[in-house]
Amino acid sequence: MRILVVEDESAISEAVRGALTADGHAVDVVADGNDALEWASTYPYELVVLDVVLPGLDGFAVCAALRERGFNAPVLMLTALDSVSDRVSGLDHGADDYLAKPFAMAELRARVRALGRRTADDRSPRITIHDLELDPATLGVRRAGRQIRLTTREFALLELLARHPGQIFAQDRLIEALWDADYASESNIVEVYVRSLRRKVDDGRRDGLIETVRGSGYRLRATPPDVGPVPVPDPAPVATNGHRPVPSESGRGD
Repeated sequence: MRILVVEDESAISEAVRGALTADGHAVDVVADGNDALEWASTYPYELVVLDVVLPGLDGFAVCAALRERGFNAPVLMLTALDSVSDRVSGLDHGADDYLAKPFAMAELRARVRALGRRTADDRSPRITIHDLELDPATLGVRRAGRQIRLTTREFALLELLARHPGQIFAQDRLIEALWDADYASESNIVEVYVRSLRRKVDDGRRDGLIETVRGSGYRLRATPPDVGPVPVPDPAPVATNGHRPVPSESGRGD
């Protein structure tokens, strides 16, 4: 997932970034409420980890503003304000979950996983393209019945392409969707992951399901790769009396 962490204490934000990055997520960090709104309107985040006590707009106001703008991804609130009334206020402003400080990093990671599963369950449970099958709930992938092991980031890239078969995704759009803001659009990170996916999904073939559209980007083929027509032999001629005809003298070799 691509995750936005909104936290003004740098020690906490960097620890959270490190833990979530280790789990395969793309993580951006901002330190105040106004930046949170700007970044959330710019990038396609699938989860926001939001501190309540922030410079400028507090977390409650940020969460309410996100929901008013139609932001539907889960919001996990972090705060030292852990009274019942504070938790109720966070949920009433649109938060999906609430974690009180200080917290164990293992619990934060577990809550992120749970919110990610909830997001996956809201999407179609399985994606099937030709003989390729993806299960977002388990990150499972099969090709012609064969199980394929992918990393979290490889699965995210393949899932994005599979949800839009035939649609071309430029490299900068893929970076924007799946990597954090530290990756520049001229980075070769997409090429590296596409090469890895081809090796695992297409047995390394460049004419497989994952297609490079030169000068434009990448897509998953909407129609099966062209393997060429299967030759059909001409039927043998049959004589009118039901017996196989005998070649004429002119058709015999000398």
